Amino acid sequence: MAMLSRVAEHLYWMARYLERAENTARLVNVNGSMILDLPKHVRPGWSSLISITGADETFYKNYPSAAEGHVVKFMLADDENPGSILSSIRSARENARTIRDIIPREAWEQINELHLKARENLASGLSPKWRHAFLSEVILSVQMISGILNEGMSHDAGHKFMNIGCNLERADMTTRIIDVRSLNLSQKDQADALKPFENILWMSVLKSLTAWQMYRRHMQASVSRDAVLKFLLQDNQFPRAFRFCLDKVENYLGRLPHSEAVLQALSPLKSQIDAANPEKLVQNELMEYIDQLQIMLGDIHIAIDKNYFGEVEEGQSQSQSH
Repeated sequence: MAMLSRVAEHLYWMARYLERAENTARLVNVNGSMILDLPKHVRPGWSSLISITGADETFYKNYPSAAEGHVVKFMLADDENPGSILSSIRSARENARTIRDIIPREAWEQINELHLKARENLASGLSPKWRHAFLSEVILSVQMISGILNEGMSHDAGHKFMNIGCNLERADMTTRIIDVRSLNLSQKDQADALKPFENILWMSVLKSLTAWQMYRRHMQASVSRDAVLKFLLQDNQFPRAFRFCLDKVENYLGRLPHSEAVLQALSPLKSQIDAANPEKLVQNELMEYIDQLQIMLGDIHIAIDKNYFGEVEEGQSQSQSH
């Protein structure tokens, strides 16, 4: 049983770190494009990316300002940032290495290759000219690894833990992106200036989650704050929507033994999201609501750890890895 717990924990964290690397690449890519779409005098800049990861203290301890070059280096390559792309890929590789007899050989090879390529091509990732190509390569590589894992691995308990980790990480990032865009629009020094461009900001949220086309298809509406919030928080068909991720977590948990305690922790969160009218919340209320969702996601992680893994290894807890 101890061995099963160890394997399950490594699969859970491998999936979370891979998803985190992909999400971080998406964020940096889309933020750069969004800034180019806005006039210089109203651009939110790059500091919002630090806020998304919750790593403000670490960042400002090591960098004098949230200039583009500093933020990009922190998000892509900083060893002190456990959410950086290189840190996430390295952590995913380390978890995969210890269980490489459990996952498909091809998946291990691709994770190892992604780790090597990301380190070798880092200079191009830090260059504005080649950054998009570097980040796109990371995104596509993680998607390919995900495909190999899901199609080449037996759908046993390990597979379920892997997908639980992926969907919890995905749900967490969706709330973080919404939270920071809400922050941009609630700050007094920016709110009035950004108001005419509010829809551009919410379109950047959709694009960072590859949700733009599915939003148009399902909502059949132009981009607006209210419709985007409803889609990203409550849609039950789009894979990166918060509600969809919760459904997947519940589904996989329901097929694991002794999952009652974790399902009990998940139930209040599902009720919270189902009963919400996020479009009726003003910016400050929305931010408080999102904070509440993130705390409840953390409670689910703690319940999973307590129920299946025992104590979390140092550096892998919910709080330490963001």
